[in-house]
Amino acid sequence: MQKQQVVLWRAVPLLALVAFTTSLSGAAAQEPAGDAGAVPEAVAVAPAVGEPVAPSDAPPAPQNLLVYYFRALGPTFVIVFLGLSFALVALLVMCFLQLRRTVLLPPELVEGFEAHIEKKEFQQAYELAKGDDSPLGRVLAAALVKLQIGYEQALEAMREVQAEEVMRLEHKISYVSLVGALAPMFGLLGTVSGMVAAFSVIAQSATQPKPAELASGISQALVTTLIGLWLAIPANACFSLFRNWLERFSIDLDSESVRLIAKVPVAKK
Repeated sequence: MQKQQVVLWRAVPLLALVAFTTSLSGAAAQEPAGDAGAVPEAVAVAPAVGEPVAPSDAPPAPQNLLVYYFRALGPTFVIVFLGLSFALVALLVMCFLQLRRTVLLPPELVEGFEAHIEKKEFQQAYELAKGDDSPLGRVLAAALVKLQIGYEQALEAMREVQAEEVMRLEHKISYVSLVGALAPMFGLLGTVSGMVAAFSVIAQSATQPKPAELASGISQALVTTLIGLWLAIPANACFSLFRNWLERFSIDLDSESVRLIAKVPVAKK
């Protein structure tokens, strides 16, 4: 299970990069071809008599939306939002893999521990718990070490290790909240930067500027805000979901570890 998580953790950024590159290539391929073969206006052949003349101010072909976003963001914000996107995808995959009952409370560990206790094989039970790389295994191993002193000391050691395990998982899911907080802030930074660029065009123009001259700054202002919200909304929603899962698993971990330690005869003295 741990090896699969490491492989998925390393593969997520690569898959995201491949997907983005493929999408961008497809978007660029959909752009209208240039007018390389068109006759320049200066040497254009006059139309025949009676042939309708095409208007010279025909609207340009519509631009692909992905390419428009890419150009509106600019290289700086493209790199920033790509980095946040890769980090968010990797964190979500990691949290979904680790915040599962079968990972935090492995059924094979529970069954094996109970089997050893029923057979009075306490050393084997301790080795099984110590060799298991799960929160329940570490909690049980810490409790078994203190059982020789007393049941209360075992419970105290168990609760300390449990608090450390919960804190370790909280640190991991807190990075999801960090991405959710940074994304709209970068979007706001792009908004301010775009509006400053648009107003600087107005301030430096001796005449009334054309809308096309203001479009670059306004596009950056709107697109950065949009993408920042696209990242922040799922990040904050998943963080709340992960936090609720962690609280429930913390309660299950406490009750399951107490139940298993209570089966040890030494703990009943």
